[in-house]
Amino acid sequence: MADKFRLTLAQMNPTVGALASNVAKARAAWQDGRQARADMVALTEMFITGYQTQDLVLKPAFVTAAMAAIEALARDCADGPALGVGGPFRDDSGLYNAYWVLKDGKVAARVLKHHLPNDTVFDEERLYASAPVSGPYAVGAVRIGTPICEDAWFDDVTETLAETGAEILLVPNGSPYYRNKYDRRVALMVARVIETGLPLVYLNMVGGQDDQVFDGGSFVINPGGELAAQLPVFEEHIRHVDFERRPKGWRAVRTELVPIPDEWEQDYRAMVTSLRDYLHKTRFTKVLLGLSGGIDSAIVAAIAADAIGPANVRCVMLPSEYTSAHSLEDAASVAAALGCQLDNVPISGPRAAVTEALAPLFAGTQPGIAEENIQSRLRGLMLMALSNKFGEMLLSTGNKSEVAVGYATIYGDMAGGYNPIKDLYKTRVFETCRWRNANHRQWMKGPEGEVIPERVISKPPSAELRDNQKDEDSLPPYDMLDAILERLIEGDLSVADVVAAGFDRATVKKVEQLVYTSEYKRFQSAPGVRLTKKAFWLDRRYPIVNRWRDDS
Repeated sequence: MADKFRLTLAQMNPTVGALASNVAKARAAWQDGRQARADMVALTEMFITGYQTQDLVLKPAFVTAAMAAIEALARDCADGPALGVGGPFRDDSGLYNAYWVLKDGKVAARVLKHHLPNDTVFDEERLYASAPVSGPYAVGAVRIGTPICEDAWFDDVTETLAETGAEILLVPNGSPYYRNKYDRRVALMVARVIETGLPLVYLNMVGGQDDQVFDGGSFVINPGGELAAQLPVFEEHIRHVDFERRPKGWRAVRTELVPIPDEWEQDYRAMVTSLRDYLHKTRFTKVLLGLSGGIDSAIVAAIAADAIGPANVRCVMLPSEYTSAHSLEDAASVAAALGCQLDNVPISGPRAAVTEALAPLFAGTQPGIAEENIQSRLRGLMLMALSNKFGEMLLSTGNKSEVAVGYATIYGDMAGGYNPIKDLYKTRVFETCRWRNANHRQWMKGPEGEVIPERVISKPPSAELRDNQKDEDSLPPYDMLDAILERLIEGDLSVADVVAAGFDRATVKKVEQLVYTSEYKRFQSAPGVRLTKKAFWLDRRYPIVNRWRDDS
């Protein structure tokens, strides 16, 4: 009986719908394992189609093409190690999220997912059928049990696999990032190891897909809870892991444990990775954004420079008569520090033309929000014109605090194709700027050092749409606002609960009202990377028309 087993872990970045490209990545990983004399090469959940496919997987022609691609891959990878790869499977009984095991030119085994996640960003119950728990399959002399992602979050599937003879648990995942999720994954997988007494391989994909980003961070845990391997986060990586059969069963031979960065670095890298992949996978190479001299546009410019390089980032200052000299200086300082192009497009002329055109209809009214928003919408018009002319994706720059309460102009500063800071509260924007100034990593394409001047970070935030305007004229101070929003949104707390935590009831009710009445704006807003478990869009789905208010 063989006493060694080599498993090649391929932590890779697929693209949804790019079947040929994903197959090529799988084949390259298999070749790597073949050269390393691996017994099996493993890729992640739904790798062939990319993940998440959403309703694309309900299209019969797409599933047929994906299954044909997997069967062709089996034929191409006949002479060498077994290959495990995720992809859809359909037969007369239904459509399944499956893990295909390919060997000797054919499909040697097929595992079908049992537990279908139906919360937060997942709605697999409307896409797939739930299959009975699959038993283990043999690769050489080793019996492997494969709980697919969610199947490992419950003890019934892993216990059944252990009882039916599994010797190693291989868990292929499409597990998207949210802050501090890694610790939860490890804790749950340690529980599965303790319950079954089996070594467990947690293999996760990397890369951005729309609002989600997959952070990798794959790992191997031995019986007893010892960490035997730790792969990097947010990077494609191939690792060969050797298992040895010992008197009490199989154990992984310890390999490198790559350190896991803190939450500030992971959040920042999630934003950079998500933007980079969104651009790459939608075939954009350049971006532009309105650089106001404020902190939000500054951090978006830094994220963009780190994602695709400063030479591919156009910053545009669009001053009006309310734009301060400090803002002009600060925008120039940010662009210079990052090494990005800065264009200056005043909006005074267009604003005068719009004011003149509307004067007969506005006669007899007092200037107010309508006039202020004309400025913002003119800026959006100018930026979209540049985007159309030069093929550069426009980035939106609204933070989560503003997105939550609607402190943004629809069809104005909300215009854009992607928003890297959509799930980052304003108070975290301040700290993220300071983190970026103090830290530089090899994966950043922007320059080292202070790229966001301290004056940009410390000055009072202002939209500069009227004389002496400050955000706090319309909103509570951001530290108070964010504390209320986190309780209402992330915590789903009642108004009474928030008030009991020490906040003024009138302020809490004002914030609640702003959140609910801004739903229509969020419905039309640009996608942005998910950093928390309550990101706007799939995590938090509220009706646009909603007359209910919490009177507790």
